[in-house]
Amino acid sequence: MTVLTWSDDRVEQLKKLWEAGLSASQIAAELGNVTRNAVIGKVHRLGLSGRAKTPSSAAPRPRKVRPAQHMMRVSRPVSRGNTALAHAFEVEMEPDPIAYDNVVPMSQRLTLLELNESTCHWPVGDPSNPEFFFCGGKSLAGLPYCAHHSRIAYQPASDRRRQQPKAR
Repeated sequence: MTVLTWSDDRVEQLKKLWEAGLSASQIAAELGNVTRNAVIGKVHRLGLSGRAKTPSSAAPRPRKVRPAQHMMRVSRPVSRGNTALAHAFEVEMEPDPIAYDNVVPMSQRLTLLELNESTCHWPVGDPSNPEFFFCGGKSLAGLPYCAHHSRIAYQPASDRRRQQPKAR
């Protein structure tokens, strides 16, 4: 790798281009075999003054006037499966498949400290709730979830694209 030094001619050319108002990138392209950062470094080492600002950049640009926007804050009801939210907006939602279709036996439920490589790590419920637990079922080889939760977690991209968003 050849290291180019700043010859007197190149330094003079740099000074002229800098005073002419060219950007560091433009100067680097003009000089050749030097990067934008090398130009900036040399300008600082030489103590070259900042260039005079053009009138367009010296004056602040006028801001776009935007209409006042009013934000309405809606408190979120605390409930399992967002049913309270559905009632608040009178929208019918499908039941949560985890809460209704996937009943985890009490003997299978695990805490965070009880999890290991062969147990399902699927969280069930709200972590701030004392009734929170992990599925604890037998996990599939090389995966953190049981067969049921793997089907939920690992959906093929083509299937996700085909599903239409549900009306709210």
